Amino acid sequence: MSSKRVGKAAPQFLEDDPSTGYLPGRTWPVVRYGLVSLAIAAVMVFAIELIVRGDFAGTVAFFLQPLKPGWTTIVVFALILIGLDAVLGRSHQSLMIVAPLTLSLAFVGHQKSHYLGDPLYPTDFLYARQIFALLPLLVRDRPMTALAMVVGIVAGLSLLVYGWRRWRRKVPALSRKGRLARLTLAVPLLAFFVSIMDYATFSWTRDRLQIIPIMWDQKENYASNGFALAFALNVPMAHVSAPPGYSDKAIAAIDRTDVTASMPAEKPDIIIVMSESFWDPTKLPGVTITPDPIPNVRALRSGSMFSPEFGGMTANIEFEALTGFSNAFLPAGSIPYQQYVRTPTPSLATFLKSQGYRARAIHPGTNWFWNRGAVYADFGFNDFKSEETLPPLQKRGPLASDAAMTDEIISEADASDEPVFFFAVSLQNHGPYEPNRYYNPTHTVQAPISQWARESLLSYAEGSADADRGLERLVEWAKKRSRPTVIAFFGDHLPPLGPVYVETGFLKDNVAPRKEPTPQAALEHHQTPLIIWSNQSGPVENLGAVSPAFLPYHILTTAGITHPYYTGFLGEMRERYRVVDRNLLLTPTGEATPDWARQKEIDPTIRDFRLLQYDMMFGKRLAAPDFFPETVDKIVAHMTHMS
Repeated sequence: MSSKRVGKAAPQFLEDDPSTGYLPGRTWPVVRYGLVSLAIAAVMVFAIELIVRGDFAGTVAFFLQPLKPGWTTIVVFALILIGLDAVLGRSHQSLMIVAPLTLSLAFVGHQKSHYLGDPLYPTDFLYARQIFALLPLLVRDRPMTALAMVVGIVAGLSLLVYGWRRWRRKVPALSRKGRLARLTLAVPLLAFFVSIMDYATFSWTRDRLQIIPIMWDQKENYASNGFALAFALNVPMAHVSAPPGYSDKAIAAIDRTDVTASMPAEKPDIIIVMSESFWDPTKLPGVTITPDPIPNVRALRSGSMFSPEFGGMTANIEFEALTGFSNAFLPAGSIPYQQYVRTPTPSLATFLKSQGYRARAIHPGTNWFWNRGAVYADFGFNDFKSEETLPPLQKRGPLASDAAMTDEIISEADASDEPVFFFAVSLQNHGPYEPNRYYNPTHTVQAPISQWARESLLSYAEGSADADRGLERLVEWAKKRSRPTVIAFFGDHLPPLGPVYVETGFLKDNVAPRKEPTPQAALEHHQTPLIIWSNQSGPVENLGAVSPAFLPYHILTTAGITHPYYTGFLGEMRERYRVVDRNLLLTPTGEATPDWARQKEIDPTIRDFRLLQYDMMFGKRLAAPDFFPETVDKIVAHMTHMS
């Protein structure tokens, strides 16, 4: 009997099946179908917002406000369900595709917001491979959570397959007329909604629907417009529009300094170490760590690097430090390494290589992480030593040690007859910081916090101490060299310590807000130690907090090197601003301008900075002969990077 039931064909046309009430010419079934679709969409949108927000009262409040984007989202979802039903040929079967997909995105969005402080952006999927590469660390940190997720995924997929097959057998197929009617309704209306999603242009309809793109504050954008609409509004951000006024004349009008490219008689080696998540953990309230985990950094400190990120997104700090360009002029949530670097792009490596340097990048991780292999080639590096090409490095904890990376830098520098430019990115102190990460801790942590948080902080402190010893070793080695050597050392961002911040009272949440309430709070949550040191003159002093985009200026100046952009243009910019961030401008005297991008009048120097960056990254490269002469006639696209 069971085999007969399985083999029994479902009724062919829903509209012509009297048992379902779908009789030709009757309006009630059509109305009923529409109301059910709206109800399903409403429940689904509510569930999405509840998952993302993690707050039932806040989710209810989002929908109780009339004429708010939540209701528009429900209508859009209903149209998607109706249109997809027509494609699949069964009423409401689209729910089996749309619900798992959107609810999964909502869960991922909640997790990203919880751990990194940022919403989920469409461009995040460009580096999904990085997330999978970090899964072993996450599994080690929370094995039961990982197991529950695997069980849930397997069970969910099994249930979905079962439900799909059962639905196809039990629910009659739609007639050709019914499918056409659904498409006729859904497709034009969905096309209309897509047309009003371009946040760069004003839309009267979008304004009436109270969908207000808040692209300068993405956290508020997602809170105000809801997850689905805010996510859709961010789709166009992969395209960077030309700044207002961009033209040949505007580029020609940018002041040219009289600075030209020049080198000292003896070219110094330049070594930049960007230390993963390096920070001073003794800044946590009520925390005492003995002995001091970073005594060498404290003794040599030049100032602070003001990170545009918190707890992650290392590639964005790299981008600024190597190019002298700013993330402040790119769409919020974008990752230049993933989206925009597709042709040779001017960088410190490009310039120094043109002056006879061997430009080398070192990172003990994989070469595809953050798309580094392709990007470093476009930046002009001669070679990139990664996990694939480095000799096996000794590990400290689960990752390659800072000591082993330091050995590699020293070995390669000593073996080179030509001057070298090293850009090294460490890996050892990458989060998460699971308790008992190191079997032989040399520090103790005293703090009125939970045992888990204290042990997690100890794991981080041990890694910071290793990074500090790596700096000490580089400096002691360079002191004995006859060749001039400049060393720059800084942390890319504050570490993702999560609950440690909350328990110590350093932060209210696991991560700092993207938009800080005061400039002082921004400085507190985004500064990492910065050292610029020369074996000829010692440490540079009193730099204060500087954006990574200004690091090329300070490093080359210390090395006695000049360049029309890196020391000329950026030098003049540095006279006016020491921090250029998406949400904050800070002058050398500490005068702050929050929300500068929303003001009608923007400082002409900032305008020129933005125009010059756009011209070199996306425009006609009209500024190249004057500001980046080493790049002229060398622009050839790497088509293999487009895949």
